[in-house]
Amino acid sequence: MMEEQSASYTVDDALMSSGFGKFQILILSYAGIGLIAEAMEMMLLSFVGPSVQLEWKLTSHQESMITSVVFVGMLIGAYSWGVVSDNYGRRRGFLFTAIVTSGAGFLSSFAPNYLSLISLRFLVGIGLGGGPVLGSWFLEFVPAPSRGTWMVVFSAFWTVGTIFEASLAWMVMPKFGWRWLLALSSIPSFLLLLFYAITPESPRFLRMKGRTDEAVDVLEKMARLNNVPLPSGRLVSDKNIELDEVSGSSESTTLLTGAEESDSIDKDEGSDFGGFKSVGKLLAPKMIRATLLLWMAFFGNAFAYYGIVLLTSELSNGNRICAKEEVESVHSNNASLYKNVFISSFAEIPGSLLSAMVVDRYGRRLSMASMLFTSCVFLFPLVFSRAEILTTISLFGARLCIAASFTIVYIYAPEIYPTSVRTTGIGIASSVGRIGGILCPLVAVALVHSCHQTTAIILFEIVVFLSGLAVSFFPFETKGCRLNDTEVDMSMS
Repeated sequence: MMEEQSASYTVDDALMSSGFGKFQILILSYAGIGLIAEAMEMMLLSFVGPSVQLEWKLTSHQESMITSVVFVGMLIGAYSWGVVSDNYGRRRGFLFTAIVTSGAGFLSSFAPNYLSLISLRFLVGIGLGGGPVLGSWFLEFVPAPSRGTWMVVFSAFWTVGTIFEASLAWMVMPKFGWRWLLALSSIPSFLLLLFYAITPESPRFLRMKGRTDEAVDVLEKMARLNNVPLPSGRLVSDKNIELDEVSGSSESTTLLTGAEESDSIDKDEGSDFGGFKSVGKLLAPKMIRATLLLWMAFFGNAFAYYGIVLLTSELSNGNRICAKEEVESVHSNNASLYKNVFISSFAEIPGSLLSAMVVDRYGRRLSMASMLFTSCVFLFPLVFSRAEILTTISLFGARLCIAASFTIVYIYAPEIYPTSVRTTGIGIASSVGRIGGILCPLVAVALVHSCHQTTAIILFEIVVFLSGLAVSFFPFETKGCRLNDTEVDMSMS
């Protein structure tokens, strides 16, 4: 029996022996293109809305709907693509998201009227909702010890996308208009389709579904490209029921071997078409605490991140409105708008660097909580004073910290769920975050325009502080732990 166990290895063992090599670099590059595409489609909303409003004489409510429908689409897509990916594979999940995003994104540049534009942008949002699938797919190829650092590197592609979109808008919008910006911004999504044929399926997903030969084939390709041998023996599923840092010993863990292991896999092969079985697992006693706290963290991070981006311009305009000064039209100085967005995007670079430095050294929980509470500190002076210099420094620092926290929560989320519900869990959490993105402009920006700036800042402070508390109560730390293929009891610390 001991010899049989010693002549076997798990996906984690294979990843550990392989290290982070050429194979993982290719996976990172493909997933990074997907994140760039998502960032560009989100950032262009800052530029397209005002231009479309001017050209089609839209009301401010109609203009805001161009942004809101994208978030509503993402809310639906995040859940839907998560269920598809957990049941039919990661590759199939991000294939559909790329098709929907690229097609609807490109067609929206030809929209003849307002209704067709918001309909197509809604479809873009559904496609963008599949963004977490690529993150989970990449994560499942990364060795545990360096997972945090490489997920931060992956998240940095978002910053690349925001800077690139601001640069593209600066070059394209003044001369060619918003239609060209929409068309050019869809190119990264088309690149995902171009290189889709060479992407491998997650070996962890294949092993979970009992497709062991296919999983071994992917791992052998990885080993060849990285010039390292695979561990000897046969590939088996994860033997650990609990994370290493939760359970100090493995004596209480029941291992599935031989027929028992096969039976377990066979039972799991049934598809969960509506995703109800997966949602039931997320809200089961073992996972409900972690799931609800994760939803709070996603909501708070999204509300704060998109809110701080909006406040960068809204606070100065709101101050002038409330002082009864003449307010310059948002369309009269487009070059200044592109320049301000371009500069503010650079706040995320130190945020990414900061998260890379702390995530594997101090752990996920402490890093996230400290970033959220520090963001509260940066925002607090704006309750009493909104001088231009103070506002710039405060919002820059708050965006830096929120960007770092957002990066880390996307690292932590896949680590707490087993393979069978990983993308569904992240997808639903991301959907809750999209609710924060929808509510943010409707609540916070409205308060600024109605001359309740102090109330708006206090609202942000409360949401961010509660998110920091939620993170502090996460059930366990996942730093350096292996990804789970089986369920873990997360109801107790």
